[in-house]
Amino acid sequence: MSSDLQSGILPSQELRKAIGSKIVKSSIDIRPDQLQPASIDLRLGAIAYRVRASFLPGESSTVEEKLRAITMHTIDLSEGSVLEKGCVYIVPLIENLDLPDSISGMANPKSSTGRLDIFTRVITDNSTEFDRIKAGYKGPLYAEISPLTFSVLVRSGSKLSQLRLRKGEFDAATGIAFTVDLSGFRDEENKSRVIGYKAKQHSGLIDIQKINYYKVEDFWDVIIAGPSKTLVLDPDEFYILASKEEVCVPPDQAAEMRAYDTFVGEFRVHYAGFFDPGFGHNTAGGLGSRAVLEVRSHDVPFVLEDGQMVGRLVYEPLVSVPEIIYGSDVGSNYQGQELKLSKHFKQ
Repeated sequence: MSSDLQSGILPSQELRKAIGSKIVKSSIDIRPDQLQPASIDLRLGAIAYRVRASFLPGESSTVEEKLRAITMHTIDLSEGSVLEKGCVYIVPLIENLDLPDSISGMANPKSSTGRLDIFTRVITDNSTEFDRIKAGYKGPLYAEISPLTFSVLVRSGSKLSQLRLRKGEFDAATGIAFTVDLSGFRDEENKSRVIGYKAKQHSGLIDIQKINYYKVEDFWDVIIAGPSKTLVLDPDEFYILASKEEVCVPPDQAAEMRAYDTFVGEFRVHYAGFFDPGFGHNTAGGLGSRAVLEVRSHDVPFVLEDGQMVGRLVYEPLVSVPEIIYGSDVGSNYQGQELKLSKHFKQ
């Protein structure tokens, strides 16, 4: 990997070099389909640790040392196992890192992970933050996984998170505000306007490997637009909504949707807040794509109104334009989307 790169997120060709030079390492070969325009999909290892609670190891401890104190039991993922709703698991990832001092890392759930309400974060040894990997880190990676709405079947090799690498520092900007669309999207079959979906509390199991497989009505209640164009979020219920704006990410940029802003209300928006270069961009087969919002209210019911600001989108440059662009280049599931559930449900 070139040492004279400008600051920014590494694109696919630089990530490929990072794999070749063992900056990103794995005991099992990293597959070509793990490489995205500006990120690498991370794979679950063969063992899950059921733990009593979420944790960060802190500057003076490793994840393994913490696991000795709070592990309840272990689960073999080699042939597939169920991660139960409401439980917390730590899974060592197949990939690990040997970062130079000039490279740091950031992780986030994949889009489909967030749309299933699987709360997933990456942890490193001696860390004080989730999903943030210090420059120069050398060591293993772990995923903290907590299914919040559906129990899920995963196996060794399943991909729930993705990793970005950044050269240099990034001065986070305020970002661009985005709003929620409660006017609705046309449902031609029922001649109504759908504004979103609310997850059913007592649904069946979802195998994350099964694509376009599950019936929507078995897992979701459809929410129809009302004359007031408002929606009351019930505490601890999970909703899929969409932004009013169409998002467009140029090929030389990536974007991150900030998940939570206490200034706009006591609710969380968007677990999987990363948009690859080319998302919604017309050179990648799209003409703008809505941002699908994964929404959960906290503590009290909260009234959302059509056009209400729900978060901000922060753009960040890449060091160069990636060889592959989100959309047709990588067979992307969500290019040109409006209101859309995860790829596991029949569309």
